[in-house]
Amino acid sequence: MQLELPGELSKESRDAARFLAWMSALFSGGVLVAYLVTADWSPAIPRDGTSLVVGRDFLNFWMYGRAAVTADPSRYYDAQLYNAELRAILGGVYPGQNWSYPPSIMLLAMPFGQLSYIQALLIWTVLGFAIFFTVARRMLPDRQLLIALVLSPAAVFCLVSGQSSLITTAMMIGIFTWLDRRPATAGVLIGLLSLKPQLGLLFPVLLVASGRWRVFFFAAAAVLGIAALTAALFGPQVWIDYATKGVATQNVVLLDPRVIAAPFMPTIFMNMRSIGAGYDLAMAVQLCFTAAAVATVFWAFRFRRNADPLFLMALFFACAVFGSPYLLIYDTLPLTFAALLLIASGKLDAAGIRLALLVFWLPALQLAFGSYWIPGPALIAPALALYLVLRLRESAATTPRGTPAASRS
Repeated sequence: MQLELPGELSKESRDAARFLAWMSALFSGGVLVAYLVTADWSPAIPRDGTSLVVGRDFLNFWMYGRAAVTADPSRYYDAQLYNAELRAILGGVYPGQNWSYPPSIMLLAMPFGQLSYIQALLIWTVLGFAIFFTVARRMLPDRQLLIALVLSPAAVFCLVSGQSSLITTAMMIGIFTWLDRRPATAGVLIGLLSLKPQLGLLFPVLLVASGRWRVFFFAAAAVLGIAALTAALFGPQVWIDYATKGVATQNVVLLDPRVIAAPFMPTIFMNMRSIGAGYDLAMAVQLCFTAAAVATVFWAFRFRRNADPLFLMALFFACAVFGSPYLLIYDTLPLTFAALLLIASGKLDAAGIRLALLVFWLPALQLAFGSYWIPGPALIAPALALYLVLRLRESAATTPRGTPAASRS
């Protein structure tokens, strides 16, 4: 599997790239200015306009780093204890957050937890942006598309929230770049995604379907190695606490009767919840889409393995979005990247370009619609997946019999 870098853009692609570059610059500029102006910078750990700390999600990562050097590093899987500790650090009443990452995240977070919050956040942000920009620049040589990507809604929301999606997106791009050329590297990167497991759930399906067993075994070895190292450094109890408390804490967000996560989750499950569907009904519908995502990835990488690598990658990222009930708007950054690469490739018809543009604006649409309990944005990713499946089927149907599989597109 070899991703081809786009060459000279067609007129339609150049026009779309120019439009997205300008619109993303306006969007990101407005969001960042509003965020900076409404934040309270007077406390030692500043607050944003919603009273959460600046870089809100990074706070959890930083706390994992602080917990890593204590005698009981997994104690914060107790939600009440964790939020009491946050109030003690931040002072006064704090809205509260969940501590639900697997304990292996402490391996990465430990150095950051030894710095002050602002120092750690600045280093984390610069590091994440540098890694993401370096990888994106190699894959998107067109300047307009590169601007559109780094200023896209998904990237901006990642930046504002202090999330890891800049780094994990770079990792996922690397996985698809090196699946066949560097199976050990690709496998280790897949294993590292276990630090944020909802992003890598479909990779085993891809590897089994396509028979990439070397990558599979390297990924499995990486996962087991990370788990063993975590247990050795912090004690096996951290995994017991994660399984018995952390996973349940993550499910609290999905069970919340107020559905406060509706604006931030572009998932089928959360769109269903936003229109009043109960947990059981919403999860039943979500599981149907999850089964479709698994089946689609298996079909594509089993029976269309030698098809256009860009279409396969975009299809995988689309399935990863609608296949999970727990995924936030900044986690759509890999799909945003794939949509821009599709536009640059010139391989999309008018319908495909429109779908790619909808994917680009998916995080903003979800935030706007979800704030008013309006469903719909969660259907964008499956719509793109359906389009790509039809294109893959059409490509197979028009390939003359007797054409070598390796040369099919």
